[in-house]
Amino acid sequence: MNLRTIFAVLSVACLALVFVAQANAQGFAGLLTGKTRLAPITLASGKPLAEKPYELQSGKYYSIDIVSDGSAELAIAGPDFFRNVWVNEVVINDIEIRPLGIASLEFDDEGKATISFVTIRPGTFKLRIPGTDSDSQTAVFVVK
Repeated sequence: MNLRTIFAVLSVACLALVFVAQANAQGFAGLLTGKTRLAPITLASGKPLAEKPYELQSGKYYSIDIVSDGSAELAIAGPDFFRNVWVNEVVINDIEIRPLGIASLEFDDEGKATISFVTIRPGTFKLRIPGTDSDSQTAVFVVK
């Protein structure tokens, strides 16, 4: 092996080590560790939105399905939740929407919307059916 070949091999090896080190350092932020699918929120007349609070970590990537059974025209809103997460996309009928912001989603019929998001700030945030005050009509997200 000549000197030029040895230098090229060492250069590539050093570059590979730098990329691995950067990936490992950034992986702790949660974005490189993959997307976590959360249990769905169900919009159905007289039924609770979620069984229990969602326990999330700040800086991680999540997706959640919001499913309506069509039993009533229902919406889900959560300005505090949507202000404290970065919404990557909302997928409805295989159409990907990349919004600048969301206030609520309303279902006139049965269907499903999938929201992919990254939690930004720790705290307790809620999604709820507008005009209701029952705890069962609220999905609670505890971000640590």
